[in-house]
Amino acid sequence: EIKDPLNARLRELGNVRIAGRMAVPPRVMGKAAFVHLSDGMSRLQIYCRKEDFAFLKNDSPDALDPLDSWTAFGLLDHGDFIGVEGYLFITNTGELSVHVEKLQFLAKAMLPMPDKMHGIADPEIRQRQRYADLIASSLQIEHEGMTTREVFETRAKIISSLRRYLEDHGYVEVETPMLTPKATGAAATPFETHHNALDITLYARIAPELYLKRLVVGGFEKVYELNRNFRNEGISYKHNPEFTMLEFYCAYMDVNGMMDFAEAMIRESVLKATGDLKVPYEGNEIDFSQFQRLAMRDAILRYKPDAEIDDASMIGLFDEFVEPNLIQPVFIVDYPKSISPLSKASPGNPEIAERFELFINGMEVANGFSELNDPKEQYDRFIDQMSERERGDDEAMVMDEDYIRSLSYGMPPAAGIGVGIDRLTMLLTNKHSIRDVILFPHMRPESRIGDKGKHADVE
Repeated sequence: EIKDPLNARLRELGNVRIAGRMAVPPRVMGKAAFVHLSDGMSRLQIYCRKEDFAFLKNDSPDALDPLDSWTAFGLLDHGDFIGVEGYLFITNTGELSVHVEKLQFLAKAMLPMPDKMHGIADPEIRQRQRYADLIASSLQIEHEGMTTREVFETRAKIISSLRRYLEDHGYVEVETPMLTPKATGAAATPFETHHNALDITLYARIAPELYLKRLVVGGFEKVYELNRNFRNEGISYKHNPEFTMLEFYCAYMDVNGMMDFAEAMIRESVLKATGDLKVPYEGNEIDFSQFQRLAMRDAILRYKPDAEIDDASMIGLFDEFVEPNLIQPVFIVDYPKSISPLSKASPGNPEIAERFELFINGMEVANGFSELNDPKEQYDRFIDQMSERERGDDEAMVMDEDYIRSLSYGMPPAAGIGVGIDRLTMLLTNKHSIRDVILFPHMRPESRIGDKGKHADVE
């Protein structure tokens, strides 16, 4: 009683045209067939009847005759791309479908599609062949958690919301060099290359910090960059040598103002990306509605009351006894100045830096501080770092004379922060490994075609 009037109204809409991937093998029933087309996000059923649809030729506007059209339809496979034209109707089972009048072949799938029930079981194949992972995820009927596409759409929402928040607050986006003559801005081992035309050694940047602060010197009072950093270090579930970082600086702001701003910004991004401030992650519920603040020394004594703490032991004690317990968002403050060479010292204690790091679920997500803007003191800090390098610390910073020169022109009081986009995405998509939130993570090359990692292992 409902279906016929509704179908009549659908016919009044005229013909529709759609295109997509055949999400399932054609279901042929005598002289008719049903197929689902997918655009990677949703599906729509199409209905082909032998006597009233035409298979269009690819090299001319003409169509095959009905018999040849049906034969050609039988050559289509699961995964092929087709385009169809026809009218909408509701089937006897209540499913919206397209009654096909014209069909055109668009592209052939030469490899078999992953199993629609299980997708790709091997995580290495998912990460190495992200294209296959995206296909498998779109074809899979049941999912635990987000689909692969939803993970990366959430990542895109995080990035766009962070950009929008900064721009709404007057920040200007810039681009600074990815290849630099000095590996500065953070304590890390760089990737090294050679510039043939200039005959100089260059380094893939480990952080844009010193370039961004040069811009603060030049008058960009609110400036940010959202781009890649590179560190030639180990790979783990939370480390990838190439990663995405948001870094920004604000003149006339201190460490406390930056914590307030970062908390509000991240909270807004979480809400925009997930629709909620409480997010499930590995059996915990992360509550982004409020961030705690805790001094590093107090945090160590909370989890290791008998600890004997000095600057040399503080970071080791923190990493071992405190960091794994920091589940809810917390700013750890009052870092030793000795490990914070770019941070301003606390006026109340010259051995403490005005620095914080944001931890969530045992991971560092952000790092920020009041910026050291005294060129003489910054020069002395660089000298100390060079002494550390001479004692065998390969990650200690090198002297950057041009940065010292820029500070000598005068830099206003400022605060800055770096936010790890990959780790924030892990938290908001409930993914344990950073590789699952990077489209094409670093992996060892396949040794030869046909080895594990090729399509033979796609389930």
